[in-house]
Amino acid sequence: MNANEVSARAGNAEQIKLTKHRKKLTKDKLKYYATCYAFSMPYFIIFCIFTVCPVVISIFFSFTDFNMMEVPSFIGLDNYIRLFLEDDVFVLAIKNTFILAAVTGPISYLMALLIAWVINDLKPWLRAVVTVVFYAPSLSGNVLLIWTVLFSSDQNGWVNGWLMEMGILDEPIRWLTDKKYMLPIVIVVILWSSLGTGFLAFIAGLQGIDKTYYEAGAIDGVKNRWQELWFITLPSMRPQLMFGAVMSISSAFGIGSIVSGLVGFPSTDYATHTIVNHLEDYGGIRYEMGYASAIAAILFAAMLFTNYVVQKLLNKVGE
Repeated sequence: MNANEVSARAGNAEQIKLTKHRKKLTKDKLKYYATCYAFSMPYFIIFCIFTVCPVVISIFFSFTDFNMMEVPSFIGLDNYIRLFLEDDVFVLAIKNTFILAAVTGPISYLMALLIAWVINDLKPWLRAVVTVVFYAPSLSGNVLLIWTVLFSSDQNGWVNGWLMEMGILDEPIRWLTDKKYMLPIVIVVILWSSLGTGFLAFIAGLQGIDKTYYEAGAIDGVKNRWQELWFITLPSMRPQLMFGAVMSISSAFGIGSIVSGLVGFPSTDYATHTIVNHLEDYGGIRYEMGYASAIAAILFAAMLFTNYVVQKLLNKVGE
């Protein structure tokens, strides 16, 4: 047997050995992925049943006339045409919703980020206390009670009482029924209770940043805390930023219960009427489910578009 044959046989044996090794790795990977999918399958099934399916069904019903008592009848785009061309209250609800979202969404998001950034350098015990203090309003069940007492329309309301004692007012102001004051008060209440899950995500993200990044940044020319924030901190916590943005957008467009609990439903001249309030009106009171589904579909589309824009903006952080 010459040297070439020996070399060929050795090469074939090595190839066979490598093939067997690859097959073993493939089987191990398949087994690993199968185990992962098996454990995640319950959540995936529940998510599909209670999230994906309702969204798809709602979009389908938005093209029908459905009152929950009769079989849905297909009417095409009539619900959407009615919403934008015939329903003046819905147009007003869109305006109010976008005003609330444009003001409370970005402000609450930036406020949560900056507060988390400031308290991140505190001692652990002090940071925990301050976190609870800022997070507590979002958990409190008495938020509306407190603000209703503050802005009560009679002289027993704290704000009216203080202003009348100081001689600024001669008679009480109807804070929660006068359309001049209702929207600003709603904005204040929403901002006061807006430090929720996104705030905790920001704190977790800040705690997870490797400190060596700041040392490397100092060597590369990062000179102050603001440059650290822009070039190191924010790029290192993009997942938390995206999560916080999604939560902020969802809460901003989903404003409804605070409005109805604070100023009543419906509010005076629909001054604070939102898309969610309109959805509750037609879906929970009138049971015009086809029309309510069209409202929900528009709200869903607005949230998706806003999330897409915010994601594009967050991708530019640190550039």
